[in-house]
Amino acid sequence: MRLCELRDKEVINICDGQKLGYIEDLEFDLCKGEIYKVIIPGPCKVWGILGREFEYVIDVRCIRRVGPDVVLVEVDREKVRNSP
Repeated sequence: MRLCELRDKEVINICDGQKLGYIEDLEFDLCKGEIYKVIIPGPCKVWGILGREFEYVIDVRCIRRVGPDVVLVEVDREKVRNSP
């Protein structure tokens, strides 16, 4: 699967059923060649002009299922929030 295919899938948290957004970026280990985190942008600040309030940084071990339209993750939303 390519990053462009992942970007078209909506990420949903199965713990609370909340939509988190769409995958924007990946973090990976160059030495091992493994993806270890996915990054999902949070909501925009003031009409989208001032950037984002936060982003979700989710470990790939929290991904439970990748379907044709969605990626299901199991996370505590407060623990994966990260200020950009």
